[in-house]
Amino acid sequence: MFNRNRSLQQMAAIVSISLVAGCSLLGEESSDDAGPIVVGTTSAPSTLDPAAAWDGSWELFRNIYQTLLSYPNGATSPQPDAAECEFTDDSNRTYKCELRDGLKFSNGDKLDAKAVKYSIDRIRTINAETGPNGLLGSLDSVQTKGDQQVVFRLNKADATFPFVLATPGMSIVDPDDYSAKALRKEDGIVGSGPYRLQSYEEGKQAVLVRNDNYKGFADRKNDAVTIRYFQDSGEMVKALRAKDIDITYQGLAADDIVDLDGKNAANEGLQLIEGAGSNINYLVFNPKDKWSDKVAVRRAVAQVVDRAAIAHEVYKDTVEPLYSMVPSGLTGHTTGFFDSFGNPDTGKARKILTEAGITETVPLTLWYTTDRYGSDTALEFKEIKRQLDASGLFSVTLKSRPWNTYVVGYQKGEYPVFGRGWAPDFPDADNFIAPFVGDQNALGTPYPAKEITQVLLPRSRGESDRANVVKDFEEAQQILVDDARLLPLWQGKQYLASSEDVSGGERSLDPSTIMMMWELTRKTSW
Repeated sequence: MFNRNRSLQQMAAIVSISLVAGCSLLGEESSDDAGPIVVGTTSAPSTLDPAAAWDGSWELFRNIYQTLLSYPNGATSPQPDAAECEFTDDSNRTYKCELRDGLKFSNGDKLDAKAVKYSIDRIRTINAETGPNGLLGSLDSVQTKGDQQVVFRLNKADATFPFVLATPGMSIVDPDDYSAKALRKEDGIVGSGPYRLQSYEEGKQAVLVRNDNYKGFADRKNDAVTIRYFQDSGEMVKALRAKDIDITYQGLAADDIVDLDGKNAANEGLQLIEGAGSNINYLVFNPKDKWSDKVAVRRAVAQVVDRAAIAHEVYKDTVEPLYSMVPSGLTGHTTGFFDSFGNPDTGKARKILTEAGITETVPLTLWYTTDRYGSDTALEFKEIKRQLDASGLFSVTLKSRPWNTYVVGYQKGEYPVFGRGWAPDFPDADNFIAPFVGDQNALGTPYPAKEITQVLLPRSRGESDRANVVKDFEEAQQILVDDARLLPLWQGKQYLASSEDVSGGERSLDPSTIMMMWELTRKTSW
């Protein structure tokens, strides 16, 4: 199934970055004398096997495994990595890739066309509930021609297929080390990416060192990176200030961002990097639940929820209110929920319910994960509960679980209403609609939406020029608004905090906000 541009200050430097064009403001010379660059994050992998992951595990995979295509710094469309690829027909149904010469895995084994076919077929054969097979709905078959050529035959036109191949979900694995029919149980990773995994302690750290066999687009500016995993933002920031880590990645809480932006002694020698983000946060209504199944209840919730209050009170304006599942900055973005519901209004919500014959207080149980999206998630859900309860129309109960068990729960359909976050697999409106609809989707709750799945998405995928599919995406988003099965809440920004001795953070994020750790380097001069 589917998952402040300011001048440098003495205390804290704020560097503006873009996810589509990087421009370094800092020195580039580096030295390995101080040891590996240490990255802190609250986003730990759920697995080391690409066939089992459609989640934040990709953040590690991008640096250790290799894909046919990827995103060099500044690119917004897939570019060659392990191969050069192109559609060979006008119907966007035959996609050919020619591998680089001399590719090897980190253990020295040959990486050829058969390994690519094996890796993609393996994803489909295993079809793990948490895996990326849902991205391969348009794939009919994979063929090889000699050692260097791979041909993908699609069952329908799909101009987004190159974007799919560029996701870490399509990582190439060594057939000698990964079973064709079962997930890998052994520790470690055998990949062909810029780094190899020297050691791994689940939930604690991953030690990455240069992969001498790597042949690809990455221009590595360091020889080693250690990733440390933290349970919360506070501990991560404490480690940054203690110089136990050099840079933070995912999971900075709003209060910590605001604090790091301040002029105080604790921030001396640190810099805060802010960039545009396309990650979103939203609520999911499960139709298996008596109340969530009622469109009037869902629309009444949509009429009450105050996104601006959540963004300001909880996230200290480090996020932006979102009124569409497709975030701003992408072709096809709309403000559908604002256009249909306007500002929060309890009176309008009451009318929606009474016209549907609902006059009693509606009981709702909202679930959230305690450790996936940062320390502010609990505060966010308390604010949503406060808003809904204050309307007098709802009585909300909050429940939570750690991510590993939370995932199992929503895949089984246990939660009436639950929170999810989404970081894009690729920078296209398709990836903010398709993963959430259909009988199999990233949410574990079937959402047929046949007009979207059978008409709008297939039609849009037949168009290579994505500027020509705006109307289809606008129609799809209006269907989502009318159904209110998914309720967008906010769109995030990306914040990194680092020592002033480290540069490259401002260009290290790809269009899916995954950190390309090879861009990080220590400065030896200004």
